[in-house]
Amino acid sequence: MSSVSTILSSSRSNLRTRHAAWYAWGVLVFMLGVIAWGAYVRATGSGAGCGNHWPFCNGEVIPTSPQRAMLIEFTHRVTSGLSLLSVVALVAVAGRATLKGAWARRAAVLALVFMINEALLGALLVLLQHVGRDPSVARAVFLALHLTNTFFLIGSVALTAYWLTLGADSRRYDGSHVRPISFALLIALVIGISGALAALGDTLFPATSLGSSMAQDFSSRSDYLLRLRFLHPLLAMTGAAYLIWLAVKGLPSRSEWLRGFSVGLIALVVAQVSLGILNVFLLAPVWLQMTHLLTADLVWIVLVLFSDEMLTGSSAALRARSAS
Repeated sequence: MSSVSTILSSSRSNLRTRHAAWYAWGVLVFMLGVIAWGAYVRATGSGAGCGNHWPFCNGEVIPTSPQRAMLIEFTHRVTSGLSLLSVVALVAVAGRATLKGAWARRAAVLALVFMINEALLGALLVLLQHVGRDPSVARAVFLALHLTNTFFLIGSVALTAYWLTLGADSRRYDGSHVRPISFALLIALVIGISGALAALGDTLFPATSLGSSMAQDFSSRSDYLLRLRFLHPLLAMTGAAYLIWLAVKGLPSRSEWLRGFSVGLIALVVAQVSLGILNVFLLAPVWLQMTHLLTADLVWIVLVLFSDEMLTGSSAALRARSAS
């Protein structure tokens, strides 16, 4: 009877872990949608749609006479609030599905910390009026902080989902690849920040032609956002080459996960560079800015998971044990 009870208990535990993993992946997908809508808010200049009120919209819980910009910003606030609640629930779900000290549980708690920070940064952007048509240096700084925190947030949620999927309560890391992976993560973050600043320049100072756009980049009379814009493609091309080189190193691995992440990273980096080139020639339409940001988020997520798999052999060992 005790062996039957143990088997049933183990089966229920495995089922809870699988359900928790599905939920975590769902939270990540929803969060990507919220981030893409945030790009729409910025690209349409709707960040000031609710005035300098937060969390209420123009002092109202539900706007009684909404305009287009107000509806766009209000929708972003509602979905961001739902995202916060979903991460709170993720902590509870991961805690119930894992043992004390499990990495998935730790990652979920870390995601909640970044989620709270995300809300605070969003609130400060509104309250300090660094939205709408504001081109200030302070807005650029907050934008960089916001982008950095967003990357850390989605990376934490992705790791929570991934570790729940593996069902691993412990990880053993190999330090042999720490330096190249750390550099890859840093360069991806820097490229993301430069891209966010370039997108802000495109929004605040739209060009009417490719020629005028290039002239803006090198004119001493242009705003600093436009004069910095040329750095993004240079960083992106250099960083893309490095990320592809690093991903190729994972292709011969015996780990199916690592090979899959390697292929995915190469494909996403190539797609992202292509979207960037298209973005320049089409003068950064809103839909393409959103697609470009979403692909950047996917590159970051796959890079984080690729890095985790490069640094540990425990997942391969777990799969070998389960197959034997």
